[in-house]
Amino acid sequence: MKQLFAEVPSAIASNVTTSRLLRFVFLMTTGIASQISISSNMTAATPGTQFVYFGTYTGEKSKGIYVAQFEPATGKLGAPELAAETRNPTFLALDPTRQVLYAANEVSDFGNKEAGAVSAFSLDQKTGRLTFLNQQPSGGAGPCHLAVAQNGKCVLVANYGSGSVALLPLDTNGRLREPSMSIQHHGSSVNPQRQEGPHAHFITWDPPNHLVLTCDLGLDKVLIYQLDAAGLALSANDPPAFALKPGSGPRHLAFHPNGHYAYVLSELSSTLTACSYDDQRGELKELQTITTLPENFKGANTCAEVQVHPSGRFVYASNRGHNSIAVFAIEPATGRVKLVEFQSTQGKTPRHFSLDPTAHWLLAENEDSDSVVVFAVDTQSGRLAAAGISQGVGSPVCAVFVPKL
Repeated sequence: MKQLFAEVPSAIASNVTTSRLLRFVFLMTTGIASQISISSNMTAATPGTQFVYFGTYTGEKSKGIYVAQFEPATGKLGAPELAAETRNPTFLALDPTRQVLYAANEVSDFGNKEAGAVSAFSLDQKTGRLTFLNQQPSGGAGPCHLAVAQNGKCVLVANYGSGSVALLPLDTNGRLREPSMSIQHHGSSVNPQRQEGPHAHFITWDPPNHLVLTCDLGLDKVLIYQLDAAGLALSANDPPAFALKPGSGPRHLAFHPNGHYAYVLSELSSTLTACSYDDQRGELKELQTITTLPENFKGANTCAEVQVHPSGRFVYASNRGHNSIAVFAIEPATGRVKLVEFQSTQGKTPRHFSLDPTAHWLLAENEDSDSVVVFAVDTQSGRLAAAGISQGVGSPVCAVFVPKL
């Protein structure tokens, strides 16, 4: 593998005063200081240089997973370099030790079968290098999302093409084993083009790590599972699912830091549904459903990614078509949301975005304009402002931050 890039001196100061000053100078030079307030509670231990790994759809402009360096003190994003060649690594996830990176290979012909794959790579936090460990079938076709257990025992995969979820146990060194089980979803909904059958699109643990939730776009449901003590089998919870309005197409969800609220983003209806969450029963209840689009928008749109700010004050959702991030403020007492703004992502089809470890910056991955654009986050209002920094990546669809040692 070629040298990724030369070492970059850290721009992070060791004390909070200098760190604030660096960020202020950067915002002044990019012309957005008047729109962004420096958070007064920015910690002295500001994270240093981060590696950012980008998942992509491979083709003419992409060969796999790319890596760049990111400076939280200034918002500077370096030029991405190829870190690992692998087909359609559309979603990435880290193990708890940050030593292994997993990729969902969104294909449907792995091993000459109607199946997708999951790949594992060891990760060097000093150089950013990825080294291939192994690859296993995903337990279904077209995997598009995965999550790693906090105990490091398994990886869960959502297979969009086959409408199924699977569990892959892990060895002690992070290598993948073959799926220990796969659960096939059944049913359909009202959209004949997109909901002719099940399409599992997202999978995650709840905040206490007791239950597993998966969004199925084809069924208009968030299905809920229990994981056995050995971490090798899933079974239906009671209640087994949360149903959304027919035709919604739930795609992703994000939990509030307090664990009592969850926000479900629906791809087909371009709506955000705020829910209460009972972590004892694994029960979601609708509090509010709100559009992610301006009232006067008339074009086609599908939603993609949703994330809650670590402060618990804001939730962000991406629009593909309107090509924006919708910003909502969260009412602490109720979990309901109120629109703050729509911010253009300065590109086409923002399939994904990520908040950096400080939550002062947001990176938007514009799939159809082959670009990653950096935005500064006003931690008081939640508003976004383009930082004047953009890097080219072929069909970027995911971003994961890892601290550089």
